[in-house]
Amino acid sequence: MTLSADTAPASRSRSLLLDLAGVLRTHLPRARSAVEECPTPQDALLRALCHDLSSPLAALEATLRRLERVPEDGAELVPLARQQTAWLSSMLRTATATGGTTRRGPVPRLLRDVLVASVAAAGLPSSQLHVEVRGDAGEVGVADARVQRILTNLLENAHRHGGGAAVRLVVTRRPGWVDIALTQAGVAADRVSDHLRAPGPPVDLTGLGLWSVQRQTRELGGRVLWEDDGSSLRLIIQLPDR
Repeated sequence: MTLSADTAPASRSRSLLLDLAGVLRTHLPRARSAVEECPTPQDALLRALCHDLSSPLAALEATLRRLERVPEDGAELVPLARQQTAWLSSMLRTATATGGTTRRGPVPRLLRDVLVASVAAAGLPSSQLHVEVRGDAGEVGVADARVQRILTNLLENAHRHGGGAAVRLVVTRRPGWVDIALTQAGVAADRVSDHLRAPGPPVDLTGLGLWSVQRQTRELGGRVLWEDDGSSLRLIIQLPDR
């Protein structure tokens, strides 16, 4: 009788190992593509609102429920509810100023009227804002809705992220150009400049207003400049006076 090695078990073991490896490969998470599609401005705005509206809405609902159960806590909870409501209104104003279509009216509005409307939409307290319109800059005709969006976004950004610091808005006119300069102390110049340089919209609400400012300014043939003196930041929007 000749003795020989039984190779069947080894073959079956190799087959079992290969099968197990195949199962593992099937269930392991696949790596995401390194390049993700850049969101459109509308997609970025929608994602931002869905994400950022959830927290203040939840806080506002909880506050109102507490007021229903314990009315005597109203003196403490009503200011909180007002803060959450103001925050919601602030985000919706940013969304309104950032999105939408460009509309041109048959009769141009005067820049001074556009300034008044932008200040009202931004919600900045009058005690915090100083507006100076030099010379005849207020008489410039404005026929493009993007100018008001630029102004509203600038003021809204200063209101939401300026920590209550005073805001100075100066509008001047020179041959062929209108300059809109906003100055505020205590603003991080690096963060602002990053948003102004961004080639595409952010995936959340952070920096969306400033990105919209640079996009709409360029669409109008203008420029966005900034100066940092170490204590305050000055943003200058230069728009062609046609």
